[in-house]
Amino acid sequence: MDKDLLIKGGHIIDPSQGIDGIGDVYIEGGRIASIRLNNGNQYRAPAQKERTIDAAGLYVFPGLVDMHAHLREPGYEHKETIKTGTRAAVRGGFTSVCPMPNTNPVNDNTTVTAFVIKKAAEEGFCSVYPIGAVTKGQNGEELAEMGLMYDAGCKAFSDDGRPVMSSIMMRRALAYSRVFGVPVISHCEDLALADDGVMNESALATTLGLKGIPSAAEEVMVARDIILAELTGGRLHLAHISTEGSVRLIRLAKERGIRVTAETCPHYFSLTEEAVNGYDTNAKVNPPLRTQKDAKAIKEGLRDGTIDVIATDHAPHHRDEKLREFDKAPSGISGFETALGLSLRLVEQNVLTIGNLVEKMTCNPAVIMGLGKGTLREGSDADITIADLNKETRVEAASFASLGKNTPFDKWILKGMPVITIVGGIVVHE
Repeated sequence: MDKDLLIKGGHIIDPSQGIDGIGDVYIEGGRIASIRLNNGNQYRAPAQKERTIDAAGLYVFPGLVDMHAHLREPGYEHKETIKTGTRAAVRGGFTSVCPMPNTNPVNDNTTVTAFVIKKAAEEGFCSVYPIGAVTKGQNGEELAEMGLMYDAGCKAFSDDGRPVMSSIMMRRALAYSRVFGVPVISHCEDLALADDGVMNESALATTLGLKGIPSAAEEVMVARDIILAELTGGRLHLAHISTEGSVRLIRLAKERGIRVTAETCPHYFSLTEEAVNGYDTNAKVNPPLRTQKDAKAIKEGLRDGTIDVIATDHAPHHRDEKLREFDKAPSGISGFETALGLSLRLVEQNVLTIGNLVEKMTCNPAVIMGLGKGTLREGSDADITIADLNKETRVEAASFASLGKNTPFDKWILKGMPVITIVGGIVVHE
């Protein structure tokens, strides 16, 4: 298999090194051997064992890193498996994926952690770095064995899918995680305020006869966890930020030097609650799609650095589950295969430069998770995404590699898609 490659003439963008220019990337033994920008220097002629990829007119990035995804295995293989999920990931340009622990059984012990890592090594198409549960069974009552799980390979801890409602439990988790230097990832939702709602609380919800979730359900928990991060000195990462108020709270926390980072997802800056009109369960997510004002604030948060990361929150579901009544259908969007195309719209809209976007989808999540990825630095793993920013693609959910075809972006035309994904010097998608 290819591990020695020459990628010639691509537009290389690597924010970790401040690289932005036309040049060549040489890969040897599955690692980055060198980068040479067009400055008159030439490579030696590639040996016969090497493969040359002509990247003229294409962009060459560090491999995309998704720090928030759901691979569903073990326990929910009818929704997704590690094999199908990572296959979808590399089609979307992702070379590293961090799956959340809300599987069955929950990843709250070393046995499940080891299973995920072993399964990914045997069947996965990209690197998989599991996230362990904060509490046993994600029940919010007793801390999981975070130290043992960290030793087994967990890169962060989260009860994603459910909030840690107990403030003392969250305080202990943030304090304890300092020992390992890893983040606690918060699913910010006050369940009492959410009150079993299914979409954004608004006039539209009233018109549709659906129970709403106020923005405060997210913002109260954002505020609480920021306060606890300041109290403990722990590293807090806030997942799937969706509201203007949350962006404002995070901005203030960063100005005060609190150790907080944050992510949003493509659907929160690409859609509003109007996508739910007609009871489209493919637009049902948690937290819910919000208003145009919220989407504008999310974009501004991305622009000014308040929001550090664009993650997918890839949440595949079986078709039959999404065909239920809106109230009963599960929340989530199958996000791997549309994330880059949707995010590139921010560049077209002058919200981000291409360098800013690559930073939020590569080196920032890699640094937060401590993965040693998201860079084309010499000696690093040759994880690379090659993208054609002019390529227009019609989203065809039925053709997704993911078992989850649940997306509100079906039939959208997206401009800019990954064309080659390389993991450890091996071309895994082309």
